[in-house]
Amino acid sequence: MIRLPISLAALCLAASAMAAEPFDDKFRQLDELLPTPNTIRTASGAPGHAYWQQRADYTIRARLDEATRSISGSETITYHNNSPDTLDYLWLQLDQNIYKPDSDARMSSTVPSRDAWSKARGAEDGMKFEGLRSILESRTFAGGFNITSVKGADGKPLRYTINKTMMRIDLPQGMKPGAKLSFSVEWNYKINEMKVLGGRSGYEHFDEDNNDLYEIAQWYPRMAAYYDVYGWQHKQFLGAGEFTLDFGDYDVQLTVPADHIVGSTGELQNPDAVLTAAQRDRLKQARTAAKPVVIVTQKEAEAAEKVKANGTKTWHYRAKNVRDFAFATSRKFIWDAQGVKSGNNTVLAMSYYPKEGNPLWEQY
Repeated sequence: MIRLPISLAALCLAASAMAAEPFDDKFRQLDELLPTPNTIRTASGAPGHAYWQQRADYTIRARLDEATRSISGSETITYHNNSPDTLDYLWLQLDQNIYKPDSDARMSSTVPSRDAWSKARGAEDGMKFEGLRSILESRTFAGGFNITSVKGADGKPLRYTINKTMMRIDLPQGMKPGAKLSFSVEWNYKINEMKVLGGRSGYEHFDEDNNDLYEIAQWYPRMAAYYDVYGWQHKQFLGAGEFTLDFGDYDVQLTVPADHIVGSTGELQNPDAVLTAAQRDRLKQARTAAKPVVIVTQKEAEAAEKVKANGTKTWHYRAKNVRDFAFATSRKFIWDAQGVKSGNNTVLAMSYYPKEGNPLWEQY
C-alpha cells in the first residue's frame, strides 16, 4: 500500500468531504478515497498493465407497432470474455422491467403524507396531479419485457432466471478466459407515456394532430458489466441512475411506419431505401455545409402528420465501439444536419424536432 504524507492525505480527505458532503465521515477508510493500486488499475484509476474489459457485440432486428405502442425484437449477442475468470453464467439488464408493478422502483416509491399535502404552504409542498397520476398509472400499466426466447448458437434453449430488472443465463459449460459466445434473445414490451410515467424512454402524444413522437432508450436486453472490482454488476435498476455498459459493435435494423423519420445511434446504411432523392441530396450537402441544412422541412413534416401512410420501412444502422444504442422516430420530425470535423473524420451533427419546437429550435 502506498503511504502518503499526512498533509496530503488530509487534503484528499478534505477535498472528498467537500465533494460528497452528505457522506462525510471522520472514520472513513482511506482506501475508499485512494484505492490501493494493482496490476489492473493504478491509484489514479487509470488502466494498469494487466487491465481488461469485457466486450459485447449486438445484431438487433426490431419493429415498432404504432397501433399498440409496442416494440418487438430479436437480438444476437456475441459476448467476449476478456477477463481471467471462467464464467458459468451471464447477467443481462432488463431495464424496461422497472415499469412492472412489482419492480423495486415501484414498490419503494413514496409520496408526501396526507397531512403534508393537505396543509401545503405553497405549490412545491403539495401533491401535484401529475405526481398522483403517475403513481396510479404505474400500478396498472402492463410494462416490462416479455422474454419469449433465449437460445444458444446451436438453437437450443438456454436456462435463464429473471430477477426483476436482471436476467441470469446459465451456460451449459463454463466460458473460459479469451472465449467468445453467441446467443439470441427475443422479446417485446409496451412503450410507456413519458409525461405520465417518466423515464429516459417512451412516447409523447400530440392531441392536435393525433400523432406520437417516440424516444427509445433502455429498450433491448443488454449485457451487465463484469469487471475486476466487484465481478457482475447485478444490482436492481431503480431509475435514479444508470449502470455502466461494455463497448461493442451494433448492427441494428428498425422497422417503423413508412412515413416516419428515424434518428439513431450510428450511421445510416440504406439511405436509398428510406429517403427521397431530395432528402439524400440535402444530406450529402450537409456534410460540407457552413451551416445546418434542413433534410426534412417543417412543411414536409406537417404534410406527413395529416395523412398516415400505409406500410413500413426498415432503417439500417451500424455503430462501432459504442456502449449503447438509442433511437427516436416520428412522422412529426423536422430534421437538420451539418458536418463537423472531429480529428480526421467528419461527423454529422443532427437535430430532430416537431413543429411545436419552432421557431426557437430552428434558430438555435
